[in-house]
Amino acid sequence: MAPRREAGLLVLLLVLPLASAGLSGYFGTKSRYEEVNPHLVSDPLSLGPAAGGSLPSSCTPLQLRAVLRHGTRYPTAGQIRRLGELHARLLRRAAGAAACPAAAALADWPMWYEESLDGRLAPQGRRDMEQLARRMAARFPALFAARRRLALASSSKHRCLQSGAAFRRGLGPTLDFGGDEVEVEVNDSLMRFFDHCAKFVALVEENDAAMCQVNAFKEGPEMKKVLEKVASALCLPVEELNADLVQVAFLTCSYELAIKNVTSPWCSLFSEEDAKVLEYLNDLKQYWKRGYGYDINSRSSCILFQDIFQHLDKAVEESKSSKPISSPLIVQVGHAETLQPLLALMGYFKDDEPLLADNYARHAQRKFRSGRIVPYAANLVFVLYHCDHVNASQEEYQVQLLLNEKPLSFHHSNETTSTYTGLKDYYKDILENCHFKEECQLPKVNITAVDEL
Repeated sequence: MAPRREAGLLVLLLVLPLASAGLSGYFGTKSRYEEVNPHLVSDPLSLGPAAGGSLPSSCTPLQLRAVLRHGTRYPTAGQIRRLGELHARLLRRAAGAAACPAAAALADWPMWYEESLDGRLAPQGRRDMEQLARRMAARFPALFAARRRLALASSSKHRCLQSGAAFRRGLGPTLDFGGDEVEVEVNDSLMRFFDHCAKFVALVEENDAAMCQVNAFKEGPEMKKVLEKVASALCLPVEELNADLVQVAFLTCSYELAIKNVTSPWCSLFSEEDAKVLEYLNDLKQYWKRGYGYDINSRSSCILFQDIFQHLDKAVEESKSSKPISSPLIVQVGHAETLQPLLALMGYFKDDEPLLADNYARHAQRKFRSGRIVPYAANLVFVLYHCDHVNASQEEYQVQLLLNEKPLSFHHSNETTSTYTGLKDYYKDILENCHFKEECQLPKVNITAVDEL
């Protein structure tokens, strides 16, 4: 290695600990699960601090319904291509006469990502799922007892199928779920409902105009400042960079941390303030494509929401008839795009004003932070309980909701437990009046996305 490059690499290595210290909380949907549960860094099987709002000891869990996001994954082929393009530019720059330590050092970074990795589950992703399964079984031992039936479903994506298999492995051979190889059912109609919703696909997914706020922020003053700073560090003309390439560099920092648990040289390009800007860019996309930006984003998830309640209803009926619960454990593996719309449908993490290209500063304390809501291995868990010795009949069946293993307060009560009847009453309109087929039907008249959405 040339002395100039050695010096550049030394500069980067010296600033890496400082550069990475403040970044990991801002990686959005590419965040490690440990960012929301820091106690897992030292003990991956810890159940964490005791949660408040516990149910009376006379309550017994009847059914657990978990919707999981797959574990840590590799970048997609598109992201890998863009990273290769940026890396190639740095190689050309490093070959030139002008000394540029940062560009030279990053040019020497081994570009090990291959397009064939295309979003596949990383070894860390398997560990995410195995450890989550073990913690879940420790938290609900009565439900995960031997000879209990486990219904395991997944989206058709390889990373989700592998996550489902890893979750099953995490439960170990001591739990008899009908053999070690529990079949993972592919169910895209529930785990990838967004693909089956024509209105969402046409007016949001494939409509550039729907992402106008995201595109405006890419050209706005906050991103321009980050772009200029990164271009300067890499000794590149600012015209050679754009928001997408800078985001790829930032996400490479996130991938190296999540996949390999290392601080990547790419992290040195960014300060914590830069990270906040890039997190907002990620959150804007999530907000307008999967969150509150358009009603269809969340309304398309009602097929999954209603399915959850149909199974809870069945468990209540079986319990009332003194029958064994036919589906005590239902675990489904999907995507951030599965969970985010569902949580929006339920009204969680909604800010008073929408996320827009021009209100970044006002959203410094926003509720809608995708990295806190749907990191890798994110999980939303409904637990139905039967309670004895209650004062009123409606208290006999109660529900707890956990997001990323922490109790989530219900909107209608501000409590972490709810009567089942109270919860159904609160969501009555969605349960009775949200019909997937009608919601997702494209308007017959050819109108613009803005008019319809």
